[in-house]
Amino acid sequence: MPPTLQKIDHAALRVNQSFIIVLNVLAFIVNAWWLSALVMVIMASGSLRKQPGFRPAYTGLLKPRGWVKPDVLADNPEPHVFAQGFGAVVLALAVVALLLGQGALGWGLVWLVIALAALNLFVGFCAGCAVYYWLARFNVPGFGKNPPPGTFPGMRPKDA
Repeated sequence: MPPTLQKIDHAALRVNQSFIIVLNVLAFIVNAWWLSALVMVIMASGSLRKQPGFRPAYTGLLKPRGWVKPDVLADNPEPHVFAQGFGAVVLALAVVALLLGQGALGWGLVWLVIALAALNLFVGFCAGCAVYYWLARFNVPGFGKNPPPGTFPGMRPKDA
């Protein structure tokens, strides 16, 4: 493992994506803006703690029961933190739009987060991670990591 990479449990990331998808779809179905706001707060909190927001569900419930097995890969944590934080910002904008009576815009932004979380969960492509790596490529301050060797920017790294 190159010295800059860390061991990242991608199962925890997938659990996080699953909760983001399910709770936001439920929020849309029952027209509950506050549920998307709760997801936004959990995502923002996770970003501040530099871990998946829904990690407690993984470590406290799913992993101990053997329902989800660890999937530890050599990766950079920073792009995932950035992606989650950016998703939280998009959800914040969605909630503001919903509170201002702009339902189409608000729910459209919620569905954007759902779609990108699903792309990450089912395809293994993290759009926020790709943006992070592109910003690093343009030497934007604060974005200094490169994708793991042999990994397309934003794609899940190969098992080592």
